Amino acid sequence: MFLLYVIIPIGQSIWISFYDWDGLGAAKWIGLRNYIDLLDDDSFYTSLKNNVWWLVLYLLAIPAGLAIALFLNQTVTGIRLYKSLFFFPFVISQVVVGLIFSWFYAPDFGLLPRILGFFTGSETAILADERYATFGIIAAGLWPQIAYCMILYLTGLNNINPEQVEAARMDNAKGFAMLWHIVIPQLRPATFIALVVTVIGALRSFDLVSIMTAGGPYGSTRVLSYFMYEQSLSEYGTAMGYGAAIAVVLFAIMLVFISLFITRMLMQERNG
Repeated sequence: MFLLYVIIPIGQSIWISFYDWDGLGAAKWIGLRNYIDLLDDDSFYTSLKNNVWWLVLYLLAIPAGLAIALFLNQTVTGIRLYKSLFFFPFVISQVVVGLIFSWFYAPDFGLLPRILGFFTGSETAILADERYATFGIIAAGLWPQIAYCMILYLTGLNNINPEQVEAARMDNAKGFAMLWHIVIPQLRPATFIALVVTVIGALRSFDLVSIMTAGGPYGSTRVLSYFMYEQSLSEYGTAMGYGAAIAVVLFAIMLVFISLFITRMLMQERNG
């Protein structure tokens, strides 16, 4: 199954990237031409820059998820209700998240423009402004991603060794010292999984871009996955070879991060 649905399609994508092909007719071998064209394509650099923004800002989900998990890992009145509210974004689809935030940003009836208008005197159409649109979409993506990291950390907090915590308390460790030296080291497995999933989610972001802006305005919110779709699979694009070249570049970037994560994990296991 892994060979059929993962390895072989990866090999086919790499092979197609060396052809000029519209997906229907005969494919023409052009070698590295698609990759050379990528280097001269401003849309490719815009997509790559946006992917970097996604990667950098998406990492905020990890400390935010940890903070919420620490808050929810308490025995207080109504804690189950709070957990349900924070868990809610994780169980709804990305399409629903995109629609919710599109309404939230809508200049006619959205809540955010009304708030901005109240304090600044002018409403801003977030998704129609190329300066802010990408960051608006990333904010929408952070909502469910923080919930996912929160779940991972809640699971990790339930598995913390209570003996270490008690020993630290006997040594007068509390507050930030307790968190930094006792709690966070025991949350390394959860942090590792959260980091891997967050990085991969940032690099393959597609759903929210498609739902909220379709790459606009003026192509300013494109990411590599959506740029690939535009070039090869959308109603305007039939350049399967060029789209495959974009997919190969995205795969290479993800492969670098995944290789680093796996190498680090193997080193930790050997040291352990």
